[in-house]
Amino acid sequence: MVLLLAMVSGLAWTVVYVQCIRVGLRERTYAMPLAALALNFAWESMYGVHGLVAGADPQTVVNLVWALLDVGIIVTFCRFGRAEFPGLGRGMFAGLAVLTFTASYVVQWLFVAEFGWQDAAVYAAFLQNLLMSALFIAMFWARRGTRGQSPLIAVAKWIGTLAPTFLFGVVFGSSFALGLGLLCTVLDLLYAGLLRHARSTSRRLQSGMS
Repeated sequence: MVLLLAMVSGLAWTVVYVQCIRVGLRERTYAMPLAALALNFAWESMYGVHGLVAGADPQTVVNLVWALLDVGIIVTFCRFGRAEFPGLGRGMFAGLAVLTFTASYVVQWLFVAEFGWQDAAVYAAFLQNLLMSALFIAMFWARRGTRGQSPLIAVAKWIGTLAPTFLFGVVFGSSFALGLGLLCTVLDLLYAGLLRHARSTSRRLQSGMS
């Protein structure tokens, strides 16, 4: 059961990252909110490197693969992201990116200092997952539609979070993981519903004009 849930989560999140890269390149934007991207990259690179030092296991390999895929999303942010911040010049945009990624590493290190590597990984992962769920909805409203977004990303993120929610919340009995995971489910399904409704509305409008 533990291995199965870990595999489901790993596959689903890999789909999220690959689709974010594809959508970002196709629509010339970035498909993951900046703060979520920075926290994810910090988490995955830190725990990936730590796993190599401590003795690599399958999760370490997954973390490193995810970190490499994050680099692809970061590339789309660097190439196309400034268009999403029209009030910022090149220098200010670069400063915003550096500040966000630096702060994300600091936050991850503070979790480790407070809770230790094992517990910090769980607490930080669920908290940033909840933040990501909210930020995807905020991105939908900020962009006034589905540009740079995909229902596949929404559904894969939901599944990728639901599996560890069941693993840590039910199998391992963590009320923290269960509660935050269920909140993620509510927001992820809301986001998927918003994307579906917006695309359905867009198709109806296009068919009405043809």
